[in-house]
Amino acid sequence: MRIFAFILTCLGGLNWLMIGALQYDFVAGIFGAQANVFSRIIYFIIGIASIYILAVTIFSKGRLKLFGYKKKKEAKREQVEDF
Repeated sequence: MRIFAFILTCLGGLNWLMIGALQYDFVAGIFGAQANVFSRIIYFIIGIASIYILAVTIFSKGRLKLFGYKKKKEAKREQVEDF
């Protein structure tokens, strides 16, 4: 879930970069207009993904883990470092 939200947030950021630099809205270009229902749904989904990434980062004290698995040595090393 986190990796999907992270990718959506990055794509939203790239869309804003294109709006700022080139005055071109990629999402609106695909669906016809910013006021189109599909464009608004995409904007909403990207906004929710951004809020989710922000909340996860805040609640995990600044660490954003995109993948949930760890190697045994890394997990043991982290436990030792925490003490």
